[in-house]
Amino acid sequence: MKQNTHPNYHKITVVMTDGTKYETRSTWGKEGDVLQLDVDPKTHPAWVGGVNLRKTGQLEKFENRFKSFGAKKTEATAAVETKTDKKEDTK
Repeated sequence: MKQNTHPNYHKITVVMTDGTKYETRSTWGKEGDVLQLDVDPKTHPAWVGGVNLRKTGQLEKFENRFKSFGAKKTEATAAVETKTDKKEDTK
């Protein structure tokens, strides 16, 4: 069996975004190092209700990038659109 094939597994301190700390074992850093998290389950959008695409501008970015891929209007689709427009005008 080969010697020294496993990484050094030691205790570190993890600091969450709200300042709470806990001690765990990891191969990250050196014994006693502090890992400061920028994103954790308390702040990540996947765990706190998702991302509002309007706030990030991602929806507008997508729409601008792919607006030329829209379906071409044919006579049939144009006729359907004018019918729906007329129905909305009569309301």
